[in-house]
Amino acid sequence: MFNSKKEVTQSKKSIIPTTASHSLNTLVKGTVVEGTVKSESDIRIDGVIKGSLNCNAKVIIGPSGFIEGDVRCANAVIEGKFEGSLQVSELLNVRENAKVSGDVRTNKLIVQSGAIFNVDCKMGAGSSESKNKGSIESIKATNQVVQSTTHKQAVGAK
Repeated sequence: MFNSKKEVTQSKKSIIPTTASHSLNTLVKGTVVEGTVKSESDIRIDGVIKGSLNCNAKVIIGPSGFIEGDVRCANAVIEGKFEGSLQVSELLNVRENAKVSGDVRTNKLIVQSGAIFNVDCKMGAGSSESKNKGSIESIKATNQVVQSTTHKQAVGAK
């Protein structure tokens, strides 16, 4: 009675995969890159980079990762080793097993207990954009964890 037509649509699968908005690039352990690396999305380093890394997203240096050189990124998490100049426009998170030395410029900073943080660090809005731009807070830390403490004078100490 009813003339129903069923349309069969075949989904065409692309041979080239589409890129998700939060893709993760990975440099695995045992891989060494010398030169300049540029990334639009997040990148995780478990190998070694000797040179510069420019990332418009988050840089993660894994426990076995090591970067020697210059890094510019939006956010960073360091669990491994970093030596050089690091400019983070938003948040830098230094985990407990990290070893960081050099020059750091970031808007916000978290250093977990146990991390080695030997840096000249400038913090505050705009500090990662220019060395001399705006008023920024300067912190120098040598083999200690940066923590908020109250300083008290010893009374009667000889």
